[in-house]
Amino acid sequence: MVGLGYVGLPLAETFAWAGYPVLGFDIDPEKVKNLKTGRSYIGHISSHRIAELVGSARFEPTSDPACFAQADAIVICVPTPLTEAREPDLSYVSNTARSIAPHLRRGQLVVLESTTYPGTTEELVRPILEQTGLRVARDFFLAYSPEREDPGNPHYSTRMIPKVVGGCDPASLELATALYKPVVDDVLPVSSTQVAEACKILENTYRAVNIALVNELKVVFERMGIDIWEVIEAAKTKPFGFQAFYPGPGLGGHCIPIDPFYLTWMARKYGVNTRFIELAGEINSAMPHHVVNRVAEALNEEGKPIRGSRICVLGVAYKRNVDDPRESPAFSILEMLKQRGAFLSYNDPHIPALPPMRHHDMRLNSEPLTEEFLGVQDCVVIVTDHSAYRFDWIVRHCRLLVDTRNATAKLGPGRCRIVKA
Repeated sequence: MVGLGYVGLPLAETFAWAGYPVLGFDIDPEKVKNLKTGRSYIGHISSHRIAELVGSARFEPTSDPACFAQADAIVICVPTPLTEAREPDLSYVSNTARSIAPHLRRGQLVVLESTTYPGTTEELVRPILEQTGLRVARDFFLAYSPEREDPGNPHYSTRMIPKVVGGCDPASLELATALYKPVVDDVLPVSSTQVAEACKILENTYRAVNIALVNELKVVFERMGIDIWEVIEAAKTKPFGFQAFYPGPGLGGHCIPIDPFYLTWMARKYGVNTRFIELAGEINSAMPHHVVNRVAEALNEEGKPIRGSRICVLGVAYKRNVDDPRESPAFSILEMLKQRGAFLSYNDPHIPALPPMRHHDMRLNSEPLTEEFLGVQDCVVIVTDHSAYRFDWIVRHCRLLVDTRNATAKLGPGRCRIVKA
């Protein structure tokens, strides 16, 4: 398993529990050190489970690329971010393929799981591996299977989520299907790696576009004095033709904010403008600005500017009940508030300190929530509605709260003024 992050580590654990001996490779020596000593760095995977797997010899973490020669199957789960110009950054994928190539041997199966545009497996990974002189279908086998992890979702573990698999040739497809069948409940073979790659792009673009729709309606209905959340609750009583999506402070995570731009970039290469998808991206990217403007309006009604006000952000993870801050809108909101002169703080029970990000570097530690702390804040902003938060208690000790998640909808009136954003 190449890449022991939020995708690779849960998948490695799943393979190991299914009976496979698993080599886990990561270039970060700190991750490998933690895993070897039985310590997990991902919230929904316990250290106890890691310690048990390492102790049973079913899971061996390493930073030595020589391990690739030992493996019968190599599964690539490395990041695929965007550049500053919102173009695909496939350096992690290409560098991984180049690291595998010197150790590639006959009979091996290589599977790419990283989310990417259609054609990556055939046009990027295959040529790098075939520079060794070995050939797909003759000497080794190559497939693509999109990751479908949903961290923090108690209803769907890795094993329960159907696995889509596409091969570069019939033998690769057959072997990749056989690899995953003992591990997941259902495997769906498709006709090519391009179809499997496009499947993941469709899934996340579908979500991005629908979230953009409700985010835009939120702004429209807000001006009309209509509660978007109440509208959605009413609409979802229709038993057909409607699926509920919810607005928020912006998109986060490693998939939904990124994957649609992989598709728009690839479409331009074919002379196609994906205006609908790009517009959805613009709407979702504008949501942090909307939140900050609502904070400014709420403070203004209290006779205060943002500059000099004490503002606490609740939740910096990209979604509730996870410890993953990647692409979280909280970072943009914090930076915009800082630029406007606010005295900032944050609390997140899952993230004790803000980690350095690719595009953000704010050095703050999570503040403990006490009556005294909340009492001196000019404004509290709910960005991520973790289950650990006692919102009824929080609003009793706040003066002004801006709620981007409808977390306070069922709370009765109190001294705290609540503004939705």
